[in-house]
Amino acid sequence: MPSPAELERLVLAQRVETFIHHEMSLIDSWELDQWRDLLTDDAVYTIPSTNLQGDPATELGLIDDDRTRLHWRVERLKSARAHREYPWSRVRHYATNFRLLESNDEEIVAHVNVILYRYRYEQIDPFLGSIRYHLVDLPEEGLRIKARHARIDQQRLAPNGALSVIF
Repeated sequence: MPSPAELERLVLAQRVETFIHHEMSLIDSWELDQWRDLLTDDAVYTIPSTNLQGDPATELGLIDDDRTRLHWRVERLKSARAHREYPWSRVRHYATNFRLLESNDEEIVAHVNVILYRYRYEQIDPFLGSIRYHLVDLPEEGLRIKARHARIDQQRLAPNGALSVIF
């Protein structure tokens, strides 16, 4: 029989995993305003360079957005100004190997491996990687994303050469 602490951790792990799947389904269905609502006011979203040993502290990354830049990223993706995504690509996130790494009163940290398929103009581009989430559990709102640190495992973003969707 699991202890009360083990049961609490299992319930939290299930909540977090369900939240992450919901977050990815919002991205996949291009409900980007609802996705943005899952972010805290001080949220950050980063993707370092595709250099597998890349250090985001010392190397230029693919994405390094705070809440303001995320707002404008979403607005641009929803408009015709995002030429690589107008009309929108079809995207699907597949998440696996979910792990709840730590949790305390301040923060919940989880990790998930991800495959993102982007389909556009009869071409399928797979992106493989992982995402490390830093979440907070707000009393009135539930789980929210404080930080979303993604890493793409490929060494180059071929064949299209860019990441124009939310990984």
